[in-house]
Amino acid sequence: MFDQSHDISVLNSLIETTIDSVDGYRHSANEATNSRFSDSFRSWAQDREQVVTKLRDRVRALGGTPEHDGGILAAMHRQFLSLRDKVTGTDDQAVIAEVDRGESYLDDKWQTALNDNELSPETREVIQSCYGSVREGRMQWEQLNKSLSAAT
Repeated sequence: MFDQSHDISVLNSLIETTIDSVDGYRHSANEATNSRFSDSFRSWAQDREQVVTKLRDRVRALGGTPEHDGGILAAMHRQFLSLRDKVTGTDDQAVIAEVDRGESYLDDKWQTALNDNELSPETREVIQSCYGSVREGRMQWEQLNKSLSAAT
């Protein structure tokens, strides 16, 4: 038998990190000077919000209380970036570098969850399903980043 509290803990960790991703994309959309990037960032934020909803639904189904906030460190990091940008200015390259860093961290977090052998099959299925959306966003991001690198 699987430990529901472990499933809830893993799901809540993914919720927190994915909320950070939503917040990061919103912040990036506001900082980007190219509307192409802003539009993509807003779209990815919406996709990630849907992922958070599915994860929260699973936590509730397990009898747990889902996370409602992102991580404190991520919030502090965004505040630091906002302060830095006010002092030094911002450009799309800096915004893109931050998005890339965040996407790598998020992907690692999801991969760790998928490799967790203590998860119930039902929770693993939900995580796998949601990861498809996260992975698709990552692949779209990589294409956008490559097109920008080729243009410069």
